[in-house]
Amino acid sequence: MENLWEAHGVNHLVATPYHHQTNGMVEKFNGTLGAMIRKFVNEHSNDWDLVLQQLLFAYRAVPHPSLGFSPFEPVYGREVKGPLQLVKQQWEGFTPSAGTNVLDFVTNLQNTLRTSLALAKENIQDAQKEQKAWNGKHAREHSFKVGDQVMVLKALQAHKMEASWEGPFTVQERLGAVNYLIAFPTSNRKPKVYHINSLKPFYSRELKVCQFTAQGGDDAEWPEGVYYEGKSAGGVKEVNLSMTLGHMQRQQIQELCTSYTPTFSATPGLTERAYHSIDTGNACPIKVQPYRVSPQAKTAIEQEIQDMLQMGVIRPSGSAWASPVVLVPKPDGEIRFCVDYRKLNAVTRPDNYPMPRTDDLLEKLGWAQFISTLDLTKGYWQVLLDESAKERSAFTTHLGLYEFNVLPFGLRNATATFQRLVDGLLAGLGEYAVDTLTMWPYFRIPGQTTWNIYKKSLSV
Repeated sequence: MENLWEAHGVNHLVATPYHHQTNGMVEKFNGTLGAMIRKFVNEHSNDWDLVLQQLLFAYRAVPHPSLGFSPFEPVYGREVKGPLQLVKQQWEGFTPSAGTNVLDFVTNLQNTLRTSLALAKENIQDAQKEQKAWNGKHAREHSFKVGDQVMVLKALQAHKMEASWEGPFTVQERLGAVNYLIAFPTSNRKPKVYHINSLKPFYSRELKVCQFTAQGGDDAEWPEGVYYEGKSAGGVKEVNLSMTLGHMQRQQIQELCTSYTPTFSATPGLTERAYHSIDTGNACPIKVQPYRVSPQAKTAIEQEIQDMLQMGVIRPSGSAWASPVVLVPKPDGEIRFCVDYRKLNAVTRPDNYPMPRTDDLLEKLGWAQFISTLDLTKGYWQVLLDESAKERSAFTTHLGLYEFNVLPFGLRNATATFQRLVDGLLAGLGEYAVDTLTMWPYFRIPGQTTWNIYKKSLSV
C-alpha cells in the first residue's frame, strides 16, 4: 500500500484522538451527503437507501467551490456525462470521434490529470486564504515565554468528551510557533507538549486580609429603601388609571372606586371561603436553623414580625417544625417576607388542582376594549390555615419561633388553594372576568363592547 501511495503521490495523513483537523475534508463530505439524504428522506422515507448511488453521483458531478472542479474530474481526467449532457449531445447531433491508440490516450489522460491537479491546488490555496482571512479577522496573535504560568485545557478522566482548565503550570520550552513544552512542578508527571489553543495565561492575585467592623450605614447586600416604613397606605387615590381614557371616563371610574373605598386598603382582609391544609403523612418534624443575615436585614425582619403580629398574621409558636426566613425585595420598594419551606414541601403531598392555561386566558381577553387589573393585597394572607397547618408553618428567626395563622408564601399547594378560592369567587362571571393566577394572585376584568357595560361589569 505504501508503494502505491508513493507511485501516485498520495500523502497519508493520520488523525489522532482529540485532533480531528486532518479529517476536515472527510467530515465535510459526510455532512454534505447527510444533508442530501435528509432532504430526500423527507419525501421518500421508505426507499432512501436505494438511491445512495444516485446521490453520490450528483455530489461527484457538481463543481466544488474551492477546487473549481467536480470531484469526478481530478480522478478520471474528464467531465462526467450526466443524463442532461447525454440528451444535449443527442439534440445537437454529436458524433463520437474515431478511437485513438492506447499510448495517446494514456498520455492525454496524464496531461489532463496534471493540469487539473495544478489548477485544483491553485484554486484551493486561494480559497483557503479567503477563508483564513474571514475566520481570522478577529483573531489576535499571542505567545508565551519560558517560565510563564499558564492554565492547560485537559480532557477529564471520567468523561473524555469534556474538558476543564487545570493549573497553573510552567512553560518549560517553546517548540515552534504554536507548540509548547509544559512542566508540572507540583507532580511527578513528565513535561508534555500542548498546542497554544489549549493554553491560556494564569494571573495570580495577591492575598490581602483586611480587618473591618460592621457599621450602621448602607448595607451593600440589602437594597436601600426596602423597608415597610416607606410602603404606601393604599386607598382610592393610588388607583392607577390609564391616560388613554377620556376625562369623563376617568371621572366615572374614580367615582366608582370611591363608592368602594373600604375595599382599597394596604392591610389584607380575611376570607372564610377557603382553608389551607398541609398533609405530610407520617413524616417526622423538620427543623432547620435560621440563616445568617446582615444587621439591616435583621431590622427588616423585626419590623415585619411586629407588623404581622399586629395584623394577626402570625403568633408565637411551640411547634416541633421550624423553617428559616428569606426576605425578597419587590420592585415597588417593599419586601416580601418568605420562608424557605423546601424541606417541608419535599414531604408534603401535592394538590393537583388544575391551573388556567395562559393561551386560553389571552384568547378571552382578545375581544376586550377595556381591561382593569385588580391586585389583591397580600392575597395569600387572606386565606386561613387549619390548626395542623399552622404548626407545620412555623419559622425560626433571631427573635424566636413563630407560626402563621394565614397562608404564607412558599408553601407547596399554596397556588392550588388560592386558585380554587378565586375560581369559586368568579363562578358565573366568566363572560367578563378571568383570573391569571398561574403564579401571582390577581385577576382581570376584560371590557365589553360599550363603556356602560364595562362600568357595570366592573362594579360587580
